[in-house]
Amino acid sequence: MQFEVHRQLGKIGKPLDRGEWGMTPPTVNAYYSAQMNDINFPAGVLQPPLFDPKMDDAPGYGNTGGTIGHELIHGFDDEGRQFDAQGNLKNWWMPQDATKFQSRAQCIVEQYAKYTVVDKIKINSKLTLGEDMADLGGMVLAWTAWKVQTTVVKPESRDGFTPEQRFFIGFAQWACESNRPEDLRVQAATDPHSPGKYRVNGVVVNLPEFGKAFACKPGAAMTSAKPCKVW
Repeated sequence: MQFEVHRQLGKIGKPLDRGEWGMTPPTVNAYYSAQMNDINFPAGVLQPPLFDPKMDDAPGYGNTGGTIGHELIHGFDDEGRQFDAQGNLKNWWMPQDATKFQSRAQCIVEQYAKYTVVDKIKINSKLTLGEDMADLGGMVLAWTAWKVQTTVVKPESRDGFTPEQRFFIGFAQWACESNRPEDLRVQAATDPHSPGKYRVNGVVVNLPEFGKAFACKPGAAMTSAKPCKVW
């Protein structure tokens, strides 16, 4: 701790190091920095079971592809869109684009506000909006990229699941978690991320491709007649 404090204080008066990372190599996470205008994926998040080069492409795109897309979308979410290419706080969007963006984003705000975190506590969807949009937009990008890849490499069914099903299974597997009620109460009040359950279920509801992959009937719990679409 003392070393880190001295290291941070030593930066004062020196040029900004744009090559510095905010995470260590083994960290199982990734991030987008609006001030630095960069995206970083530590080695830890590119290891099995999240990404396995020995697996077929479908779960890789659903999992790691979704993560990459998630971080890309952060550059255009409710916060990232307010920073320019140099990382300065500057509104560079046209007014009409911002208005349409806010209108589409409101659909997600209303959707996630209905989800219960624990007891009677609902998701603070205005707090989680940026992450919820990045989750959804990231999967749209991942699906699009994977479909381009399938024109080159023909996917095959494995373990009793179609390639499309394996894509979504890969996506869901990153969120295998279990939280105590006490932790969920704190998370609901402070965390800009929705609980893992809704970071998966809340996304696929808005992806008709999911319903088609698993042959969901109209009105099924994980489908929507009016899916939210920002991007």
